[in-house]
Amino acid sequence: MFGLGVPELIVIFVIALIVFGPKKLPELGKALGKGIAEFKRASQEMKETIETEVRNAEQGLDLKKLKADVEGAEASLRKELEGKEDAPAAQGTPAAEGRAPAPSTAADQPSTEKGPDPYAKS
Repeated sequence: MFGLGVPELIVIFVIALIVFGPKKLPELGKALGKGIAEFKRASQEMKETIETEVRNAEQGLDLKKLKADVEGAEASLRKELEGKEDAPAAQGTPAAEGRAPAPSTAADQPSTEKGPDPYAKS
């Protein structure tokens, strides 16, 4: 406990009996027991609160690390994509080169002339 043995507890009990008397001693013991129980409950709640805050702080650190990792990956991906846009393989399509597509010619358009109607009555 607190380094108190049986002889020390007996001495404390005798002194309390002399000071408070036999009528008050049970009430005092009950109040002391309630006080100790309340103290244990409060210390347990404090311990749980501290553990919860530590867990939340650790998760916050993990989130910050994860966010930094994602931002780093995003930056490297952007650099990689910028490098591919400058590469010759990306050239050849007007959109990849940043210009509008060439206007279409008549050969590119479907024919609007109607041929003989196979269902027409002759």
